[in-house]
Amino acid sequence: MIKDSPNPPSDSTAFHTAAHRAINHYLTPSEKPQPSAEVDNLFTVREGLNVETLLINASEDLASVRALASHLAFEIDGNPRSVALGMYRMLEGVQLMVDKTLSLKDEPIHRSI
Repeated sequence: MIKDSPNPPSDSTAFHTAAHRAINHYLTPSEKPQPSAEVDNLFTVREGLNVETLLINASEDLASVRALASHLAFEIDGNPRSVALGMYRMLEGVQLMVDKTLSLKDEPIHRSI
């Protein structure tokens, strides 16, 4: 006959020690790990990437979302269409700012004091 669980230790002291260790692991609040602030984030940005790489990827993502919003705006009518067109136009503005930032990467920074 096949058993689902292994036999408990024959020494009752070892059995009780293991049981208390298991119970304390799950019930002792001081031993529970504290969630970090990054737990809510699904994605992260890899360290060491340069600005140009980040901006190029942001630009490509914006272009994809713009295409989705544009397609959606022409598939629906009424107020939802206006909302989709508004999203498309805001995304287009952000895309222009990212593209302008990419074009400025070689220009020196002028600071006014």
